Amino acid sequence: MGKKSKALFDKAKKLMPGGVNSPVRAGRAVGMDPPFISRAKGCSLWDVDGKRYIDYVCSWGPMILGHSHPAVVKALEGRISKGTSYGAPTALEVAMAEGIIEMVPSMDMVRMVNSGTEATMSAIRLARGYTGRTKIIKFEGCYHGHADSLLVCAGSGLATFAIPGCPGVPADPAGHTLSLPFNDLGRFTEAMEKHGPKVAAVIVEPVPGNMGVVLPDVAFLKGLRELTKKHGALLIFDEVISGFRVSRGGAQELYGIKPDLTCLGKIIGGGLPVGAYGGKKEIMQSMAPEGNIYQAGTLSGNPLAMAAGLATLKELRKRGVYEELEEKSAKLFSGLEEAAGSEGIQVVVNRAGSMGSLFFTDRGVTDFETVKACDAQKFRRFYASMMAEGVYLAPSAFEAWFVSTAHDWKSIGKTIESARKSFAMLSQRR
Repeated sequence: MGKKSKALFDKAKKLMPGGVNSPVRAGRAVGMDPPFISRAKGCSLWDVDGKRYIDYVCSWGPMILGHSHPAVVKALEGRISKGTSYGAPTALEVAMAEGIIEMVPSMDMVRMVNSGTEATMSAIRLARGYTGRTKIIKFEGCYHGHADSLLVCAGSGLATFAIPGCPGVPADPAGHTLSLPFNDLGRFTEAMEKHGPKVAAVIVEPVPGNMGVVLPDVAFLKGLRELTKKHGALLIFDEVISGFRVSRGGAQELYGIKPDLTCLGKIIGGGLPVGAYGGKKEIMQSMAPEGNIYQAGTLSGNPLAMAAGLATLKELRKRGVYEELEEKSAKLFSGLEEAAGSEGIQVVVNRAGSMGSLFFTDRGVTDFETVKACDAQKFRRFYASMMAEGVYLAPSAFEAWFVSTAHDWKSIGKTIESARKSFAMLSQRR
């Protein structure tokens, strides 16, 4: 970390818990203090000390077009002089709803909120109100935001800091949540046979991205759909990360499975704070003011986020965008795998669309248990080496890499070569 970043971090730690506004950013899991970023363009970040990085965090997923994309910048410049928030309906919200519903197969209606956490929290409330039931089933390692009832065996930050639960979450809300192993249809079948009449909803990341990328067994996802229908529970796909990432219509389009409700975020804001939840019309009409289930938000659908999100979705609808993302992502992750093999380092690469993960292990990574068995110390050394090489990764072994349309072949080639050097370093230290 450069001198300016160090000075900022020292000051920040006196003003904010851990010096950050989101825990993983602090870098404790990798034993390094974070660089403070000053600007970004395309696939690059620059820190306050002037060092350039090739960025595979992409603001934890939203920057699928890269940073400061001309269309997004133009959309924001065209809106900001007209006011930043009205607390009243706008045409932008209508256009955003049309765009989302057109692209996501299962959605008849949608409501905008301000974060992925707010989207999942609202979808859970809707499911409980609609079904008249209280119990929720989720899956170990799937992170659905920091709402009380969903911080049970969550991945991402809790896994990064080895926090098994979360102080401050009362036993009563957590007690209504049952957490099961991901990809284990047998355990889920048993749980539904036992608890089915009490289950309001089953929530899942169809492609988990918060314990690193874990690929679903399609039979598992189909089983969730069949058994929730059988027992009268709602199926909620949390596509805050996978939405518009793994395909144009998200994981539900990729695997041909329609959930009852879908949660979105990240990409639909073009880099601004945003979230959304939506689904079948008869369910969504239970929300106030049409129904009696209440949820509201002062900044929901604010014009800046809608403008940036609409510009992003317009670019994603263009011919060839997803083919380009697939080609670049395949080149990157296959290159990483080959580079590791050439240096005798055993890794597993999981990829879905333009998101993927590199795990230091010699066995398949299919659930939270196999994720936790990976070599976190090797990741720490790899991370430090890649940062020194100018490749910016998430400071946790439990997060995804993201590829954008702005990643060019030169940057991808440089990343693979940097990884080769880093794997060589690991090989020498064994």
